[in-house]
Amino acid sequence: MEDNVKKELDQLGNLIDSKIEKASNQAIERADKKADETLKREIENLTAKFNERMDAVEMSQKKLADKSNNRPLSFSGALSKSLNEGALDNFRNGNSNAVTLNLKSANMLTKADMTISADFSGDVIAPTRVEEFKYDPAREFHMRSILPVGNTDSDVVRYISESAYSDGTAVKNEGVALSQSDFNMTATSVNIEKMGTYFRISEEMMSSTPQLQAYLSNRAPQKLLAVEDAQILDGTGSAPQYNGIFTQATSFSAGGFANAISNANEFDCIVVALNQLALANYKADYILMNPSDFHKILLLKSSQAEYLIKDFQQGLVPRINGVPVIPSTAITSDKYLVGNFSQGCQYWIKDNVSLGFFREDGTNVRDGFVTVRCQLRGAVAVYLPNAFVKGDFSTDKTALASS
Repeated sequence: MEDNVKKELDQLGNLIDSKIEKASNQAIERADKKADETLKREIENLTAKFNERMDAVEMSQKKLADKSNNRPLSFSGALSKSLNEGALDNFRNGNSNAVTLNLKSANMLTKADMTISADFSGDVIAPTRVEEFKYDPAREFHMRSILPVGNTDSDVVRYISESAYSDGTAVKNEGVALSQSDFNMTATSVNIEKMGTYFRISEEMMSSTPQLQAYLSNRAPQKLLAVEDAQILDGTGSAPQYNGIFTQATSFSAGGFANAISNANEFDCIVVALNQLALANYKADYILMNPSDFHKILLLKSSQAEYLIKDFQQGLVPRINGVPVIPSTAITSDKYLVGNFSQGCQYWIKDNVSLGFFREDGTNVRDGFVTVRCQLRGAVAVYLPNAFVKGDFSTDKTALASS
C-alpha cells in the first residue's frame, strides 16, 4: 500500500514540475499581463489538486494506524513493543528506581503471578561458579612444629639415657677418701611406624574435576598430620603406635602448694606445674592446652567481676610467666602439658608426608580408577620424661585448694 501511494505522489510531483516549467517558458515568451494570470491559475489549480491528494493519503494512513493499534496483541508482542520503545532504558541506566510496562492491549490468556520457581524450568538463570572446594579449616598447629626434627634411613631409632644416678660427690677433709658415685645408662629403641590412608577415584572424576587434585593435596595431608599429633602426644607405645609424650610425662605434683591455695583455678595449676619443672632444673618452652581451657583462664574474674588475667598477651603469642601458650585441639579438654620440648624429645622422620597417584592397584586398569595414597613413616623419641609435666585441671585444682 505504501509503495502505491509513493508512486502516485511521485507522478503528481513530476506533473507539477512539468506544468511549472511549461508555464515559465510561456511567461517568458509572453510579456503581457494575460500570460501571468494564466500561469497563476494553472499553479493554483495544480496546488489544490496536490493538497486534496495528500489529505486523502493522510486519512488513509490514519485509518490503517488506528486499525493496527486496536488489534489485540499477544503478551509477548506487547512486551516486545514496550521494550523496543525503550521502556527499560532509564531503569537500566540508573535514572529510575522503578518502571511500568503498559501492556493493556495484550491478549492475556491467563492472569497469574510469575515466579522463578513456577515459570522457569532448567538452567534459565546461569549460576556463578566458584572454582575452589570449600571445607572447614584444618588444625593450624601441629606437634612437629615445636619438636626438634631429625631424619633417619633406619627402621629403628636407638638412644642412650641416664636411668639412675647415685651421687657421692661431697666435701672431704685432707686425707679422707672421696665417696663413690654410680650411674646407670639404658639403651632405648623406638621403631619407625607407618600411618596413612588411601582414596579410590574414577578417572572421569579426576579429569572432569580440575580442583580435585589440589583439594586432595591439601586436605589429605592435614588429616594425616592430625593423626600424627595424636600419636606424638597420646600414643600408647604398643606397636604400631608411638610412645607419646603425654604417656611418658611426669604427673603433676602439688608439692608445697598442696591444700594451700584459696579458690584454686586453672591458672594456679599452670604456675605450680612450671614450678615443678623449675625444681627439676628444667625451663619450660611451651604450655599446651585445649582452647576451651585457655579461654576459661581468660574469663577468670575476681569477686568484683574484674578479670584476673590482665596482661596475658605479649605479641602474637599468649604467654604465662613468659612461657608461650599453645591452645590446640590436639590435647583433650581439661588436660594440659608443660615442658621443655626442645630438650626432652625429638621427632624422627624416615618418609615424610607424601601423596601418590597410582593406576596399577587391584582392578584399577580394568575399572578405570586411580588410587590416591597419603602416608608417612616416623617415630617420636622421648629422651627425658622429667622434662614434661602433665596434668588434669579438675583433679589438680582439688589438690591445690585449701580446705
